[in-house]
Amino acid sequence: MRQLGLLLALLAAGWAVGSGTGEVGGSGAFLFATMLLLAVGLYGSTSDISLREAREHLGLIGLAVTVGVVAKAALIAGVLWLALDDPAYLVLAVTVAQVDPLSVAALRDSSRMSPRAKTILAVWASFDDPVTVLLTAFTVPLVADGEGIGGSAGGYAAQLGWSAVLVAVAGGLWFLVRRWRGRLADVAGAVLVAGMLVLAASYTLMLGIAVVGLFFRPEFLGRWVPHVTKAAYAVAAFLLGMLLVGGVGLGYGVVLGAAAFAAHAVVAAVLTRRLPRTDRVLLSLGQQNGVTAIVLALSLEPAFPRAPGIVAPAIVTVNLLHFLANSAVGRTGKGDGPVLRRKRGPGRRIRRPTAGSAAPAGRGR
Repeated sequence: MRQLGLLLALLAAGWAVGSGTGEVGGSGAFLFATMLLLAVGLYGSTSDISLREAREHLGLIGLAVTVGVVAKAALIAGVLWLALDDPAYLVLAVTVAQVDPLSVAALRDSSRMSPRAKTILAVWASFDDPVTVLLTAFTVPLVADGEGIGGSAGGYAAQLGWSAVLVAVAGGLWFLVRRWRGRLADVAGAVLVAGMLVLAASYTLMLGIAVVGLFFRPEFLGRWVPHVTKAAYAVAAFLLGMLLVGGVGLGYGVVLGAAAFAAHAVVAAVLTRRLPRTDRVLLSLGQQNGVTAIVLALSLEPAFPRAPGIVAPAIVTVNLLHFLANSAVGRTGKGDGPVLRRKRGPGRRIRRPTAGSAAPAGRGR
């Protein structure tokens, strides 16, 4: 609930500032800022992934971040087709088809999920972000002529090629940096990461920077990445609030958010059918939206002026539904772990694990 309150406060603050400064969207500096925030968020999410844990659930995670993202977007788009008067805005279905890694990380310790389910949701949330960005970049040119995060189908292919170049160059640089020691290695690693973030933001190399985060991990920088990513979330929410001066599509936003939450529940239930019932329920209620949805809404504003005003209430709706649904599960006990039964004797009672008692999953790289 604290995360939801922070989001509302930042949106309100941005709206208040935007009311006084006037229109800010559409400028080159504003678009670059949104891309930089997105690059920071993607690098932050993938650089914090435990590669060992990811390998253990590679098949399920692969389905979740590919088939799952597309299926969720398709289900959401079906609802929007009935609700919106402009088919071009079906691209908004993609912006909320991912799970926010910052929100997942913030609630990880208090979750009633098993360590295995926590790992699956954390990696799912980290990897579906770049897939969502790429899917958005691919769909925008098909439905609009304006500028956004994707310029054309040819530009999309070029972004993939240059992303591969970025990954290759980063791999060579990391091979060299790992041989250095002390302050020189720390400074060099931080400078190189900053440079790659700027490069990714300038040329929309989002897949590239996400892959770079899987291996280019300076030890010194690793301590600061979570704080920088949270700051990026705050700035992105504030900027989104500034764009709300142009109006808020509350009804459409609520429909979009409710559709996103329901679509995730359906897809997660299908993909996790082999997991225990408790984990299936909690994973199905795991949809949260945050920095990626916010930044995608910002980047879509030039081509779709109504996007920020619809996505903002959608994000609030998703996070509110997440809080209410998980609170209801906690009260009814459906999300509790298995009962630990003991033989009754003098002074013996049946013990149930308390919420959050499961040990967090390890973070081996």
